[in-house]
This record gives sequence, C-alpha cells and structure tokens, in this order.
Amino acid sequence: MSNLLKVAAAQTGPVMTEDPEAMLPAAIAMMEEAAKRNVAFVTFSELFMTPFFPNKLRQDFDHFFVEADGPLMKKLCGLSRQHGIATIWPFGERTAAGGYFNSALACDERGEVLGIYRKTHIPAYFPDEIQGGTGSYERMYFTPGPALPVFEWRGVRFGIQICYDRLFPEPSRVLALKGAEIIFMPICYSTYSDPGHRGTIWDVPLRSRAYENGVYVVAANRVGQEGIRSHLGRSMVVDATGAIMAEAGNAKEELLVAEIDLDKVRGDRKKVPWWRDRRIDLYKPVVE
Repeated sequence: MSNLLKVAAAQTGPVMTEDPEAMLPAAIAMMEEAAKRNVAFVTFSELFMTPFFPNKLRQDFDHFFVEADGPLMKKLCGLSRQHGIATIWPFGERTAAGGYFNSALACDERGEVLGIYRKTHIPAYFPDEIQGGTGSYERMYFTPGPALPVFEWRGVRFGIQICYDRLFPEPSRVLALKGAEIIFMPICYSTYSDPGHRGTIWDVPLRSRAYENGVYVVAANRVGQEGIRSHLGRSMVVDATGAIMAEAGNAKEELLVAEIDLDKVRGDRKKVPWWRDRRIDLYKPVVE
C-alpha cells in the first residue's frame, strides 16, 4: 500500500526591495514550475516577500507587514487556485487589533484558507564584529503566536514551524501527538559570522524532528547574498526515519520536489515505537 504525495520547497533568493509585491513574479515562477512538475503541496520560505529586516533595529517597519485578508495575500491564494496546488505562504502579518506576527498562511488548491500559524518561539541574538555577524532582533518586531495548530487537507494532517521553532523538540512532539504526518518548516537561515559551523549543523534539527516524531519534514530556506547576510539555501525534505530524501543546492533559487508516502509514516512509527515506549510519567519537568 502507498499513499503518495508530491511536495515541494520553494527556495527563493535574496530580496533587494522593501516592497513585498515585488516578489510576486518569483512566486508566480515557482508556482508555474510546481504545476508543470505535478506538485500537490508547496511551501515557501520564512518572510520570503521581504528582506530579513529583523537583522536591524528600525522604527519604520510597518510596510513589511500585511493583513491576512488583504489584497497581496489574496493574490497569493489566487495562485494556489490558478494552479490547483495547496500552498504555505509565509508573511509578516499585521492584525486589525494591532498585533505583528511572523506568520504562515496555508491555503488549499482552491485558494481557500486552511488556517494561519504564527511563529511561537521568537529569538534575539547579539551581533558581533565579524563579517556577517548582524545578530537578530525579532523580539522587537514580532508577537509570539498563541498556539500549535494541526491543519487538515484532503485527509492529510500537517503542522507548521517557522525557523527558530525547529530548535525546540517540544512543539514538534505536540504536533505529532495531534496527528501531524508532515511538518512544513519555512526558514530564513543565514550563516551569520560562522559559515563553517552553521553549514555543518543545518540539517541536525530537521532530521532530529523528523526522526524523533516519525514525521516528514519539508523545509524551505532562502538562498543567496542579501546585503551582508548570506543565506544558506539547502532546502530539504526528510523522511520519517530522519533520512534526507532531497536537498537543494546552496547557490541559486530552486524548486525542490520530492514524492512522499504517507502510509510509510505509520509503518516507520511501528518499526521504532516511540509512542509505545514513552514515559510521560517522568516528563513533568518539561512543562513545569
């Protein structure tokens, strides 16, 4: 038995303009290629329509954010409908109540919104004096999301984690316990001032989250030089055993495509029975 699904990670390039609409041609090109390759579900990378503005402190940031039901997001969902592809569109979200979130909107192949995930773990890194060591000031811009939802699409249950989220094992386990078979991970990972180390550890959390939860991980990363910020690329699809199924390069934009078998998730969980052998009676310190 097999339950095959063709998924893709849209590895887009550096953003050299502060107008989010300027990335529409790149989104259109990726979706056209996805349609030609019969992809059913594609995720784009974190904040793919804007430069990674949180690497600087600035007060004029409102133009990087749009409303989930605004014209730009409707255009993106229209691309999903046009090509018949379910899609995850990461974006800076401004809510009517005045909140600012690092979000990802999921819509189905009809362009109907399945839901929105808002990044729950918000980092802040000190800069250093070495080339590329800009640090990150996300806590100055984003409100932490309130929930870890699992979405359902055509019988497939999936979760979303955005970049820094992937470094925490607990939320991935929550998504798996809620029935997620795939975790989509929009990421904007740069090498900062230590390209050797960061290039070496890039795949570790992706493979770990897949392996320890028996889920597929579909990670889309940005690629290329954006000012002094160098994005690693290497978008990746990992199977439920932690094995890398497909990996993009580190030099150019690319649509990374892989065919996954959702029935294999159940089989792999039986082979390594994490669920049977868990000792939840011992884990209270994790949540206390």
